[in-house]
Amino acid sequence: MPSIVPPDSPFFARNEAFVHWGGEGDMPVALRGAVVAIGNFDGLHRGHRSIVAATVALAGEQAAPAALLTFEPHPRRFFAPEKPLFRITPPDVKAMVAARLGLAGMIELHFDAALAATTAHDFIEKLLVERLGVRGVVVGHDFHFGKGRQGTPAFLEEHGAALGLAVRILPPVTEDGQAVSSSAIRASLAAGDIGRANQLLGYRWLVRATVRHGDKRGRDLGYPTANLALAPDCGLRHGIYAVRAAVAGTVHMGVASFGRRPTFDNGAPLLEVHLFDFRGDLYGRAMDVEFVAFLRPEERFVTVEALIGQMDKDSAEARHLLGESNLGAPSLLCPQQS
Repeated sequence: MPSIVPPDSPFFARNEAFVHWGGEGDMPVALRGAVVAIGNFDGLHRGHRSIVAATVALAGEQAAPAALLTFEPHPRRFFAPEKPLFRITPPDVKAMVAARLGLAGMIELHFDAALAATTAHDFIEKLLVERLGVRGVVVGHDFHFGKGRQGTPAFLEEHGAALGLAVRILPPVTEDGQAVSSSAIRASLAAGDIGRANQLLGYRWLVRATVRHGDKRGRDLGYPTANLALAPDCGLRHGIYAVRAAVAGTVHMGVASFGRRPTFDNGAPLLEVHLFDFRGDLYGRAMDVEFVAFLRPEERFVTVEALIGQMDKDSAEARHLLGESNLGAPSLLCPQQS
């Protein structure tokens, strides 16, 4: 599979001046008078990035900064808190992706009852123009906003123009005749189809967590692991994966298991990452884990010896896949690799 993002893509250069603002206090100077892309942007996938690219272009025309305007918690979680929502990119990972897209920053507004009750007209006039002082807006063709989702792209275009806003509406991006969407990516990850998910994303999907103490069983098996607890609503298929993991700016190849460890305790889902040729203490350290390929489903083994034998095979397969010169979708991790 060829690289989805060309070598000169901003994906390979993080904007070190990127500002992640949570909406409290005064607007940071770097984001004042911005042109904003508005949406939830879960995944910041290829469809979202067409909106971001148009935002950066419009900002250039306006001699203004370009920013992402998004919401936390995700509105679906606000309106239906009882329904799990598999987040492809939680806020910190979303900011990590956004910082590579030529944006000055990300504005993250708290989604609460007051915001949900804001009329479409007030969303434009009171929030966008008066509070945030934006100069332009870019949205997707299906963007709705305001109380009861009454605001439409056409409404935004008409009323925004009356208030002096430059407005751009973008069509969907399609793949094999289907719109690239967060839902399609969630479905691919749930099926273990990492290749498809990464193709739709345009980069390799990754998670970020802190290494925690475990039962040290992996060390006894000859495969010490870094244990990471992912969000309870993580919908990734349980199984074994070839991964790359970044710790303190250095990237290591490895193999990972996500699941309940049916051979031992069938406990709560846990991501266990074994880094090849690594020695050191990782407890309490932040780790980014990038998923390259699905190797096999999680399974229960009758003996520990059978499990170790399969782990040897998994590691060999992961080393082979990770050693190939063309790994497909580009990486968001540091290019340095051990």
